[in-house]
Amino acid sequence: MDDASPPLKKRRKENEELCSPVVIFAHGAGAPSSSDWMIRWKEMLKKTLSAVEVVTFDYPYLAGGKRGVAPKAEKLIEFHLDVVKETAAKFPGHHLILAGKSMGSRVSCMVSVNEDITVSAVICLGYPLKGAKGAIRDETLLEMRVPVMFVQGSKDPMCPLDKLEAVCNKMKAVTELHVIDGGDHSFKIGKKHLETNGLTQDQVEDVALKAIADFVSKSLAERS
Repeated sequence: MDDASPPLKKRRKENEELCSPVVIFAHGAGAPSSSDWMIRWKEMLKKTLSAVEVVTFDYPYLAGGKRGVAPKAEKLIEFHLDVVKETAAKFPGHHLILAGKSMGSRVSCMVSVNEDITVSAVICLGYPLKGAKGAIRDETLLEMRVPVMFVQGSKDPMCPLDKLEAVCNKMKAVTELHVIDGGDHSFKIGKKHLETNGLTQDQVEDVALKAIADFVSKSLAERS
């Protein structure tokens, strides 16, 4: 039985709510925030992280249902940063978690180094480490000091795991890598691979979500 007085119960509830993070979740280059993948992962992240809100948005080149070609990631930083600042103002006192799919994760990392905001952790879902011409794009990662988690498919051609691990070893920030065995750039696993291992796509993603939750919990505890 909880014998706490109503005012104490109210304070407890307020404290619990403030412990809930707010997540700003950015889409990848080829699909907007309304894509099935983004909607599904938005719902899963909200539930897994007990987030007060998961904020999604469309970069200007896709706004209003437009079919545009993604500009260089650097050109999206200012818009993304404005979304983060607006969210921080709307949810004062809550930890800010930046998350992104592919390009959105790369821009999230770029935004996280800005001194005008305080970010508690970054979650990269399919980080595009390898550029179109094969160059390893690690400059921003090496600048980061915010804890960052990479969730990567083992068959993702845009992020060779050996290259990512080498970059992580050089990073100043606390890093964690969760590999989805057999997963592609969007974590999709072939039917044969799943059957061979006696797993389902949902089970594999549930394990990844648990790893994300553990990482965020540790990151927030260190900042409390």
